[in-house]
Amino acid sequence: MTSLTRRFANLEFILGALLTAGICLAVLFSDLIFPDAGSKINLTARLVAPFGNPAFPLGTDPLGRDVLARVVQGGKISLTVGLLSVAGSVVVGVFMGLIAGYYRGIWDMVVMRFADVQLAMPFILLAITFIAIVGGSLTNTILLLIASQWVQYARLVRGSVLSLREREFVLSARAIGVSDRNIILHHLLPNLAGPVIVLMTLNIATNILLESSLTFLGLGVDPTIPSWGGMLADGRTYLQLAWWVSVFPGLAILLTVLGLNLLGDWLRDSLDPTGRTR
Repeated sequence: MTSLTRRFANLEFILGALLTAGICLAVLFSDLIFPDAGSKINLTARLVAPFGNPAFPLGTDPLGRDVLARVVQGGKISLTVGLLSVAGSVVVGVFMGLIAGYYRGIWDMVVMRFADVQLAMPFILLAITFIAIVGGSLTNTILLLIASQWVQYARLVRGSVLSLREREFVLSARAIGVSDRNIILHHLLPNLAGPVIVLMTLNIATNILLESSLTFLGLGVDPTIPSWGGMLADGRTYLQLAWWVSVFPGLAILLTVLGLNLLGDWLRDSLDPTGRTR
């Protein structure tokens, strides 16, 4: 690795960590900073421009609500969806991938054919069908993302397990009578942690974008809950009159996704030296 590449890798980590940590800290202390969660309506302060009023640093929306407070509170929803949906996808996908890759046979065929069918379905069609049946809410949005993304982890884990199950350390463990459960837990899972963690980091960013897109289309969380997608939808009719209502939630999405993607790239290069980004 050249000196320039090494410096870029360090800058990638520092910038990604600062952006991600800044968003997470703001969300973590949002209830202390903004006790009203940006829900207080003040019709006498409608559409106040940003940077002019110390009480509303980023301006107000058409109902006089503080845009800064709503952006910070909206981050709580987006990060919650991103983290919980990825955690659920990992649990389901890793389990299914381990079963398919280690035991092969009928298990492999059933899991992979089901995965192929799901991958052939457009996400928006799956989302519309799912929301039409169960309704839109925070919990249902998380379940939708889990149902649509576990396949990625299952395919990744299955491919790795197919290679690992024929390695000498696994064959030796099987020869001395180690149970399948212990082989999976102590020999296979530790070797799968690297690629799974990288995919998790990137998918958190992806799910934040998906949640915002679904909410913007009216298929995500309850419109009464502050979320970045909902704020974008609320402000689209005021773009010429009050650009800040939509621009600042959009910037929050941009910076959060950028920080997570930079961390994901850095993790990929750190955990897989043979596949470094050039």
